[in-house]
Amino acid sequence: MAFIRPPAVAGSFYPADPVRLAASVRQMLDAVPTPPQGAVPKALIVPHAGHVYSGPVAANAYARLAGGRRQIRRVVMIGPAHRVAFTGISVSSASAFQTPLGSIPLDDDGRQRLLTIQGVTEFDQAHEEEHSLEVNLPFLQVLLEDFTLLPLVAGGASDQLVAEVLYAVWGGPETLVVVSTDLSHYQDYDSASRTDRATHDAIMHFDATAIDHHGACGRTPLGGLLLLAKQRGMRIESLDLRNSGDTAGPRDRVVGYGAWALYDTALPTVPRTLLDLARRAIDRHLQRDQSELTVAILPELQAPGASFVTLTKEGALRGCIGSAVAWRPLAEDVADNAVKAAFSDPRFAPLSAEEWPKISLSLSLLTAPVPMSCHSQGELLAQLRAGIDGLIIEDQGRHALFLPLVWQQLPDRAQFLAQLLRKAGLPPDHWSDQMRVSRFTAEEFHAD
Repeated sequence: MAFIRPPAVAGSFYPADPVRLAASVRQMLDAVPTPPQGAVPKALIVPHAGHVYSGPVAANAYARLAGGRRQIRRVVMIGPAHRVAFTGISVSSASAFQTPLGSIPLDDDGRQRLLTIQGVTEFDQAHEEEHSLEVNLPFLQVLLEDFTLLPLVAGGASDQLVAEVLYAVWGGPETLVVVSTDLSHYQDYDSASRTDRATHDAIMHFDATAIDHHGACGRTPLGGLLLLAKQRGMRIESLDLRNSGDTAGPRDRVVGYGAWALYDTALPTVPRTLLDLARRAIDRHLQRDQSELTVAILPELQAPGASFVTLTKEGALRGCIGSAVAWRPLAEDVADNAVKAAFSDPRFAPLSAEEWPKISLSLSLLTAPVPMSCHSQGELLAQLRAGIDGLIIEDQGRHALFLPLVWQQLPDRAQFLAQLLRKAGLPPDHWSDQMRVSRFTAEEFHAD
């Protein structure tokens, strides 16, 4: 039976009165020195102590969301477990989380997707008294319009599991990821400043291996975010680094706080050019233009390359065609696959001119496939890197391919493989000594 998770630390970590709470949060946001402009962060790293201690530091991160008030529709928030010891990552079965400022509905689709990942469980006890998420919710309620929440509490978990979980619900610009962590605990002011500076520098270099739980109580969720951010080539911005001795506490035993914003980087020249080329190729086909398609003179576009072009309409697949191996110039491969995805995918009717303005286009640039050595499904599943590997299978004259982006819909390894076998027309438990399996990776780029 669905229930609403009530506030656990209202009146202690922050005001229980809604008027006082809203005014306090707005005051902290208004105190951020210069109103930030520009891109909206994809992810934030924020502290989670009582508002009087860490609130001014957190406000420096949340103020960066000013331009995303209407854009952000879902917040994925992950923090460490302080009250209950457990292994893995916990989702809540609640229908909403409540603060004095009102109720926030939970993202049930995201919750169900994560429950397919080994290591993710529904464990309400981990959420009942946990403050690491709750103290951050009033900032979001003041800043954003309607949004859903996907709250996650991390117990004992690897960086890889956290990264896999975040990747599965990463979404697009409508999704904000928030990692909640304080830094050092109960050192004197000078010692804490040195420890926190070392942690700060490790975060700025995406080096999770240089951070332990003494440097960050939320080291587990933080490590997974840094791993994923490094893989995605994200840009990070340091916003604040202070401790409770700087805000509202004594200096003999302090707790450290920091705030960072992470951004998806702008597309480099080559993928931006290729995405433009794909759009122009489809435009010309719709207009029945037979003249030669001009391509920017870049050496990378003339070298052999393998690509997939994917079209979606209102979030649903509308066409996807590509090349598993590089056999022709990359520019030619992209242009041809774009036209085929739009007009020759046998699963869909040819794209119409009326649909074209509603189409989103993405591009996958593939590495060369590498054969895998495995003698059973179990061995194959053990070797698969969820969220990273694309997979090609060939057997009995049949073959099929899944891009790495398919992990977003099928984050469980067993389901990923079963669906790929079904795509090839083989039973989901199929295995034979003659089956050839190869994996590859891909860079994903999305048109604006």
